[in-house]
Amino acid sequence: MPEKIRHIETDSFYALKVLSKVEIVKSRQVDNAINEKRILSACNFPFVIRLFYSFKDNSYLYMVMEFVIGGEMFTLLRNMRRFPENMVKFYGAQVVLAFEYLHHLTIAYRDLKPENLLITADGFLKVADLGFAKLIPKDKRTWTLCGTPDYMAPEIIMSKGYHCAVDWWAFGVLLYEMTTGFPPFMHQDQMKTFEHIISGKVKFTNNFSPVLKDLVRNLIQVDLSRRFGNLKNGINDIKRHAYFSDLDWLQLYQMKIRPPYKPKCKGPCDTSCFEKWDEENFKVSDKEKFKYEFEDF
Repeated sequence: MPEKIRHIETDSFYALKVLSKVEIVKSRQVDNAINEKRILSACNFPFVIRLFYSFKDNSYLYMVMEFVIGGEMFTLLRNMRRFPENMVKFYGAQVVLAFEYLHHLTIAYRDLKPENLLITADGFLKVADLGFAKLIPKDKRTWTLCGTPDYMAPEIIMSKGYHCAVDWWAFGVLLYEMTTGFPPFMHQDQMKTFEHIISGKVKFTNNFSPVLKDLVRNLIQVDLSRRFGNLKNGINDIKRHAYFSDLDWLQLYQMKIRPPYKPKCKGPCDTSCFEKWDEENFKVSDKEKFKYEFEDF
């Protein structure tokens, strides 16, 4: 969990993400940590978290990012149990725009879930935690098993090789979870979850309007040749779908649409919208650890 920090001269608040070199090497996440910094450095988009600075010392890597005061969508969804359709559409559309931007840069996000979507003081979304994001050229594939099990696309689980289309499957799962309060393939046994995902069979509740149900069906589509976002019309199959017919995409990009929810914040340093966690003590080694592994950070 990032630490909240204050810039003394400007009195501005930021989120400081601290990564232990030892833990990164131990968990074989060196490439992911370096990729996250590189990708965030290249990104400048309203609905993607912004990186301002990065540095390292003998023991840790540091990334100074914008402090998004409204907390995680996960917390809000848990408190509300499920979102009304206007909220589902509002948040979902911002994820669409964020993915359109990332995919244009040939970046697959690969870790969509409510915990990684942050809500700003004004009520808009920021896609955060790009630790699993990866540059995948359009004519290439990757085979890494990564992400959150409930949100993994079948091609990830089956090690078939995949590209940015996995994000559109995950987007369908997110729409489902925002609407019902739980993901469509959830099971206590992870192998059962994977079996349900590979089958692609989704059971809809009464909370879904016909147009939302149709969109989700076309996103949670095992057959890649039929999955929205991966067809010849690309993202337009999603943006021009009947579900979004009353949405002005330009107005949303310019953040001129009134959000259905705004977090109640007492000030620029308020952390009440975040889960409470124990603060960590950071001990910096006298000697530089893993100099070679992190020379590109």
